[in-house]
Amino acid sequence: MDERSSKLILVPILAVIFVMIGYQYICPAGSNPCHFKAGERFRGMSLLSSPYQDADDFYRDQDLEDDSPPRSPSKFNFSARDLDRHVEFNIRGDDVIVFLHIQKTGGTTFGRHLVRNIRLEQPCDCRQGQKKCTCHRPGKEESWLFSRFSTGWSCGLHADWTELTNCVPVVMDKKEAQRNKRNFYYITMLRDPVSRYLSEWKHVQRGATWKTALHMCDGRSPTQDELPNCYSGDDWSGVTLTEFMNCPSNLANNRQVRMLADLNLVGCYNLSSMNESQRNLILLSSAMSNLKNMAFYGLTEFQRKTQYLFERTFSLRFISAFTQINSTRAANVELSELVRRRIEELNFLDMQLYEYAKDLFLQRFQFSRQREHQEVRLKRREERRWLREQKEQVKPWLPKRRGGTRVGGSEKGTDGDFPATTEDYTSQVARW
Repeated sequence: MDERSSKLILVPILAVIFVMIGYQYICPAGSNPCHFKAGERFRGMSLLSSPYQDADDFYRDQDLEDDSPPRSPSKFNFSARDLDRHVEFNIRGDDVIVFLHIQKTGGTTFGRHLVRNIRLEQPCDCRQGQKKCTCHRPGKEESWLFSRFSTGWSCGLHADWTELTNCVPVVMDKKEAQRNKRNFYYITMLRDPVSRYLSEWKHVQRGATWKTALHMCDGRSPTQDELPNCYSGDDWSGVTLTEFMNCPSNLANNRQVRMLADLNLVGCYNLSSMNESQRNLILLSSAMSNLKNMAFYGLTEFQRKTQYLFERTFSLRFISAFTQINSTRAANVELSELVRRRIEELNFLDMQLYEYAKDLFLQRFQFSRQREHQEVRLKRREERRWLREQKEQVKPWLPKRRGGTRVGGSEKGTDGDFPATTEDYTSQVARW
């Protein structure tokens, strides 16, 4: 083989090696900066970045599975549409996340994550000593987040679904000159009803009242007859658990169902508008429907899964991992079986809602994990396919064996034995 032939063979081989080395730098093993999108036609190299995994991904499979309860058959028939939760959230456009904060569900912690812990092009401006952060869209004076720590209690203290859905569009139109139709994505957090109830009791025992809450429904707040106070004086500090349970108008009872349901369907706080069993059925059904149709909800008992599903839903990433804290004031309360059953009876609607919510939440998690694994397998398969294609492109450069005699251990031939260059490898690397 003469010197010219050797060079012609060596050039394409070195080019492919160069491309492969460049590929390893761009898409190192164990990371997902290069992602093949399923269902698209591949034109040369069509590598798209994945919004769900980074090289510094702090998730591990074991982290997400550690808090998983034993699998049991589902009592509810959820469709693929119910399980598939992904929002094309456009933070630069007209999309707004609205956080419905239910008392004692870990909402304060989650609310701080929203303003302080999301990796954004333009992070929320949180200044020391101020209760609220400024969460503006990149380059605009418009808010993308409606929550306690961004816009404050603009619709009332711990506003519920009935209040928020009527109030948020009006408030945002008043605050901002924008008149384009906004897309509102409602999110919330839920908690085990017994733990939540005990936590609220301990909070009220320390002097909390939430008496400035508006409870707006059908254009007005409830009357004193419709919603009597459980205590006289400024607060209910020092209340015992028995006293707390004995107040029939205590809003802690079935709080999660009431705050997620459309109260207009039951005459708001007017208990005389229909019989109790009918009212309860409508409230529970409405709360389940609204929860299922929300863009996202998390569970206090599953912090890692809550973080994972939020990130998968909105294609947003948190800076640091959520922490599961099981040592709470509610967890330290010793209950007899009789008292526990009493709390469950007082919150029988919340108990049913939480069972439903937990089942749907865990099914969504499994659905999302399976889809993620499919995406990873597809990515790897397409990476291997691409590498094979690059190797195949080298073959035309290899000298062909001909029927002639060899000279000096190599075949006779002319420059025409080697095809002209058909691919510019360096320009292909540049496209990466």
